[in-house]
Amino acid sequence: MKDLAFRVGQGIDVHRYGPGDHVVLCGVNIPYEQGIVAHSDGDVALHALADALLGALALGDIGQHFPDHDERWRGADSRMLLRHVMSMVSERGWQVGNADLTILAERPKIAPWIDSMKQNLAEDLRVATDVTSVKATTTERLGFVGRGEGIAVWASVLLYRQETKPN
Repeated sequence: MKDLAFRVGQGIDVHRYGPGDHVVLCGVNIPYEQGIVAHSDGDVALHALADALLGALALGDIGQHFPDHDERWRGADSRMLLRHVMSMVSERGWQVGNADLTILAERPKIAPWIDSMKQNLAEDLRVATDVTSVKATTTERLGFVGRGEGIAVWASVLLYRQETKPN
């Protein structure tokens, strides 16, 4: 079977809130009354995106590549992790066509930070900002997100072969 010119990946990540004074989403520090409990910087958005990219390439998940029992990744900048995943994408001859992230959180409010998030995504994915999408929604106070216990992100990506640029 001939390899396809396009691949789609999806990723989901969840982190709970804990001690701290900000959350990091798409590399943007957002002031908040709590932080994220995580081995790295806890950037749940970039973790979901990295999983989507790895999934599109059938290369497992972020936990296989950056395990939380490995001290090298303690406090790691998730943008650095994403750039490493992007090097894997490029080395295999793929390019990001677009990325779409949905952040689920009751708080903090995400809208004021979306443009900065999209800019960081575009830089790290090596694409224009018009193919990066960051949206935020609540869960209408349902579940762990609704109770303010944590945050979740869903991410989808389209990859294309570098020699097969879509219109």
